[in-house]
Formats: sequence, structure tokens, C-alpha cells
Amino acid sequence: MTGIEIALMGAALAVGLAGIGSAIGVGIVGQSAAGLVTEDPDKFGQTLLLQALPGTQGIYGLLTGFIIMQRVGIIGGGLLELTVSEGYSFLMASIPIAIVGLLSAIYQGRVSASAVGLIAKRPEELGKGIVYAVMVETYAVLALLASIMLLFGIPV
Repeated sequence: MTGIEIALMGAALAVGLAGIGSAIGVGIVGQSAAGLVTEDPDKFGQTLLLQALPGTQGIYGLLTGFIIMQRVGIIGGGLLELTVSEGYSFLMASIPIAIVGLLSAIYQGRVSASAVGLIAKRPEELGKGIVYAVMVETYAVLALLASIMLLFGIPV
């Protein structure tokens, strides 16, 4: 396996795993939200906001994948010839957002689904439900920052 292939595997993991987590998280919230909207269609807007929250991890993974592709020359031309060690550096830099993105999106989906239950009984508490879900997001943001700092620290 060449260095560029290993680096692109990192991009694929960042995009793929974080995207899978987001899809699962958004799906979890969507199931709960559909149940509530069946009973009270006026709560569609509130539940849609909660459903969108777990989707951000997929965006973070996509951003990380784009940065890797830009740094190795897939985007913008000038494809680099990386050593295997350099390729592994890109792969390892993608791991924080790949793993944390996958897991935090799923857990954020669970918290957001619980928030759907909260607004079913007490619609005025939407803000509290959002805060609970955003607390999970914090760790995805930290992982994104770690991945970005690692990626820009790779001398190529």
C-alpha cells in the first residue's frame, strides 16, 4: 500500500464513520419526532431542529476528508508522493473525528430523541432539550479540532 492510499483511507474513514453516525443519530430522532408529529403536527418545527443536530458530525467528517484531500493534492492538483509514514500520519489524524463523530452522533441522536419526549409534554422546555443535545456536540467539536490540528502539523 502506498502513502497516498493510506492517507486517502484516512479521508474515507473520517467521512464514512462520522457520516454513518450522523445517519443513525438523525434516524433515531426522526423516529421519535414522527411519533410526536402524528399526535401534534404543530411541533414539526421544534422536532426538525432537534433532528438536525446529530447531522453536524457528518459535516465535520466531510470537512476533515476535504482537508486531507486538499493537503495531499487530490483537490487542487499537484498530487503528492507520500511516504508510507506520511500516509499513516494522515490516517491517524483522521481518527479523532472518525471515531468521536461516529459515537457522538449516535448518542446525540438519543439525547435529541429524549428531548422530543420532553417537548411532547412541556413544549416550553425546547431550549433545555437543545442544551442537553449540544452538550454531546462539544466532544465532536473537540475531536474535529484535534484532527485539524494534527492534519496541519504534518510536514509534507
